[in-house]
Amino acid sequence: MYLYSMKQVPKLNLSDFDYHLPNERIAYAPTANRAESKLLVWDKQINADSLYDNITNFIPSNSTLLFNNSKVIAARILFEKNIENIDQHKSVIEIFCLEPSLEYSPVQLAMQATSKVQWICLVGGVKKWKTDLLEKQIKYNNKIIHFYAKKINSLDGKFLIEFSWDDDAIIFSEILALIGQIPLPPYIERNVNESDKERYQTTYATEEGSVAAPTAGLHFSKALLDKISAHQIDQQFITLHVGAGTFLPVKTEIINEHPMHAEFFEIDQKTIQYLIDNKNNFFAVGTTTLRTLESIYWLGVKIINNPQLQPSELHLSQWEAYTLSDVGLDNSASLSAILNWMEKNKLNALISKTQLMILPGYRFKIAKGLITNFHQPKSTLLLIIAAIVGDQWKEIYQHALDKQYRFLSYGDGCLFRIPSDLTSGT
Repeated sequence: MYLYSMKQVPKLNLSDFDYHLPNERIAYAPTANRAESKLLVWDKQINADSLYDNITNFIPSNSTLLFNNSKVIAARILFEKNIENIDQHKSVIEIFCLEPSLEYSPVQLAMQATSKVQWICLVGGVKKWKTDLLEKQIKYNNKIIHFYAKKINSLDGKFLIEFSWDDDAIIFSEILALIGQIPLPPYIERNVNESDKERYQTTYATEEGSVAAPTAGLHFSKALLDKISAHQIDQQFITLHVGAGTFLPVKTEIINEHPMHAEFFEIDQKTIQYLIDNKNNFFAVGTTTLRTLESIYWLGVKIINNPQLQPSELHLSQWEAYTLSDVGLDNSASLSAILNWMEKNKLNALISKTQLMILPGYRFKIAKGLITNFHQPKSTLLLIIAAIVGDQWKEIYQHALDKQYRFLSYGDGCLFRIPSDLTSGT
């Protein structure tokens, strides 16, 4: 196991979290049926090789599954540009929307924008962008809408792009639905097909804003969700909008030098009250849900330390979970502090950002289990697995490779019970 004082930032070597992932073990397409994906079950040791369809066999009835209901947006916009040369061919400029500008944040605000909106974007083929505006014509309700993109400034390899259109009867989310493409993970080097439009989306996705799927939830068919309910296992939903940063590799040899990406999340009063009132085993479906659950605990700690925090000031930075003092504080006290603060600020939902980086040695505050996919070598997601199982992650991943499990976003998954000595707060 990895041990260190929780009141200091850990120093871990990236090379300790590497493994060989053969190309043939990467899933480039989904299984025929969601719930037929394999499921490895771990509780202090590997207990079973099963299927998601059998997941109720491994979850106690006094449990709650918490899902991330964020919906993947069609974040890739292609502009075709005529290049005058001997072939008269068309060149493509691709704009990949990452997150809205501060003026149009949170994501919900940007998706409802009319006439114009600004996003921080990646731009493919930016050297071919010579004109002030890129234009695209959209057919909508038997008329033509003119849609434009304009570079405002560059931001360390990214660009602030202003999109505008000449019909305020259509909002930005509708425009993306008409002209955008679902962004598959960068290692899937093929065009999006009709299957991807459905399968790279969870069956319960409702809140638009992610540019990558919360992939642990891709295995849950509607029939499986019904089966889970029939076994008296509760279901609750939070929202964390997955950013492209989830695919960023750790490039620093000392992991604590890696800048963790920030992501928006939302959780309403009713769900926070549920977490206070129920002493269930809370299983996070996906690392995004896990980050949200753990982040709200630490935001409660921040509020207790500074009750005058304004909504615009409440977010969790990368290392605060390792430096904030919470001695003697339980979950109920922290979450109750959030509810009281929300009522004081007349908020029905907590909308915030988290940069929480969960590393080996982290003590989990709310989650008692995690359901997740198999992750890339040297990734921040693999670090979360190591935080739960310690050095056993190597044995678990080798077992999965030997047993022909499929890896990454469209692949199979694991169910982990977090050891009781790594949890705290009641």
